[in-house]
Order: sequence, then structure tokens, then C-alpha cells
Amino acid sequence: MIPITKPVLDESEARAAAEVILSGWLSQGAQVAAFEAEFAALVRAPYACAVSNCTTALHLALLAAGVRPGDEVITVSHSFIATANVIRQCGAVPVFVDIDTVTYGLDPELLAAATTARSRAILCVHQIGMPCDLANILPIARAHGLPVIEDAACAIGSEIRLNGAWAPIGAPHGDVACFSFHPRKVITTGEGGMLTTRHADWDRQFRLLRQHGMSVPDTIRHQANEVVFEDYPISGFNYRLTDMQAAVGRRQLERLPEIVSRRRALATAYTEMLGDVRGVRTPCEPQWARSNWQSYCVRLPEWADQRLVMQAMLDRGVATRRGVMCSHLEAPYAGMRSAPLPQSEWAHRRGILLPLYPQMTAETQREVVEALRSALSSPRAAPSPVRDVA
Repeated sequence: MIPITKPVLDESEARAAAEVILSGWLSQGAQVAAFEAEFAALVRAPYACAVSNCTTALHLALLAAGVRPGDEVITVSHSFIATANVIRQCGAVPVFVDIDTVTYGLDPELLAAATTARSRAILCVHQIGMPCDLANILPIARAHGLPVIEDAACAIGSEIRLNGAWAPIGAPHGDVACFSFHPRKVITTGEGGMLTTRHADWDRQFRLLRQHGMSVPDTIRHQANEVVFEDYPISGFNYRLTDMQAAVGRRQLERLPEIVSRRRALATAYTEMLGDVRGVRTPCEPQWARSNWQSYCVRLPEWADQRLVMQAMLDRGVATRRGVMCSHLEAPYAGMRSAPLPQSEWAHRRGILLPLYPQMTAETQREVVEALRSALSSPRAAPSPVRDVA
């Protein structure tokens, strides 16, 4: 079986975790602090705060942005459901905006019309590693006085050209960026997340909220020569990352340049190999974006049935995933007031994510391409009952 992805891990990460285990300090501590410092330096962010996963990172970002019950947060439906769920966890309402068909990111041309007196923040998504159009999103956000939260779960190592210069995703370009270290992502700590921000007061709030609202971290109390009593000025959460995870993350950060370089080479090879596969549209980068190619999403011809194509490839030993989900099509958000989202639904129903991981060989890629070619040639693949809206 050719899997959809594989994490890049070896004895280096195992030794790093073992050293933490043998140290006797397993929870949030010195390794977390070092991981934060190294991550901040990598993405050129003033502040970085590690948390348990990207969902908790998004939750803390929304709270720091002032999102409260009854507020509206403008975002996309075309994303993993956590993007919408964290808005509801704040008691707020997600307002879905459609995507553009190149980056699969929030369409800036629809943004202004989605704002209301209840709008409190914009939550944009760098989907499957492709930067969204921040150059046009940020001015609209500023004109309406709305903070911008970047869901950068997939985008570590991606870059964007703003104001004539290239910069890493996570600088951050809005107010805060949130990353994931799930095994499906480019680097992993098993689970884990990171917030980067330019606001010192937001960073202080993240650190307070991630540890139960505790005024004095346990690392300070354990190192103190005098008895220290902490207090709890606010109600917080247990959103901490462990030192074991952070130690693995530090080794993964060392690998990141090589991993991203390899993924970019594989994406280029896929584009060349798929050039003669009838009806398939390959992804492309705008001139102002450099993706880390966390996923490689092809678009099927309108006559092809997505499920049947995927099944035919699975029968040949090639795992795939359907196009990115749409939250408004899921039960928790069914019937919610929303503008039409034709491009989001089209991308969901016409997209297929192909296997992509650094360990892939050229022969493995050719097997994937031939499996797709064969699936599209099969009478089972057509016609699709889904009407194309693009």
C-alpha cells in the first residue's frame, strides 16, 4: 500500500524523547521553552507559544482577539471542521465565505460583504500548505478594524511575498498564526500546536490560559529557593505541550528545510507526470506564494466520479483522500445561514489528494500516476451524478 503520507522520524527523535524521559521532567519545561524560541526564530516571529494542538491554539487566538458569545467570525467552510468548531467553542457564530479556485483560500473579493456590526475577527486558512491571499485580505481587515487569525495548521515552511519581500508564514502577517504538529503535517510531535504573534500582551494571555490561568508556572516554583504560592486570576485550560513532544519537535525543526525542499521537488515531478492524464487539472502556485506542498490536490474532470476513482486507486494499493471537507455540509452546521459556497463545494467534490511524502521515489510516484490514469480510464469512473458548479 502506498500511504497518503509518512512522517520523517528516526533514532534522532527517539533519542531526544528518551533523554527527556530519563531526565525526570516530562511535562512543560525547558524543552518546550527551547522549542518555542527556535520556532520563533525560524518563522521570524517576536513570540511563539507551544500548546497541545492546533485546535487549542485557534481557541486561544480567538479569545485573545476578543471573540465572545454572540460575535461573528468570518472564515471558510472549506477547511477541517476544527476551524469552525473553535468559533462555536467561544460561543460565536462562523460566517462562511467562499474560496478562490487557485489557492483554496478565503476569497478577498467576498470579504467586505460578509462583515457586519457583529463581526469580531477574520479567521483565514492557508489550506493544504498554500498561502492565502493576505495581501488583499489584510487591508480589508484593517479597514474594518478586525484582527486576522491565520489558520496555518498545514503551512509550516510555506512562504509568501508581501510588500516586495518573501517571508515565512507565521511571522505573523496578521495578528496571530496557529500551527499543527499532527502526523499528517510536514513536521510532527505526534500532537501539538504553536501560536506566533507580534503582540506581547496576547502572548502573555496565551501562556496564562494554557496552564489553568496559573500566575506562576510550575517550572518557576520547582526552581525557587523559597516557597512560592501561585494564584489563579482567570479561568484557564490545560492546553500544555509536554517536554517529550517538544524534544521531538526540535529535531523535526532541524529537518524542516530538507523536508520542504523534497516535497517541492515531488510536487514539481507530479505536475510533469500528470501533464498527459486526460482531464486532470494540477495545482499551481500564484507568483506570490511558495507552498510547502503539505498535500498535492488534483482536480478531476467533470465526468469522473470522485468516490469511484478513489476506490479504483485503493484497489491498486494507492491511498488517496477526497478534497478538503466543507463544514457547512456536516450535520452540526446544516441549515446555518450562509452565502452560496459553490467553489468550496466544487473543490470538495472534485479534488483528490495524492500521496506525497519525502521518502517517495520516482517509481512510487509513477505508480500513483498510473493508478489515477487507469482509474479515469475505467467505465466505472464515469459519469458522476455530481453536477460541477465551476
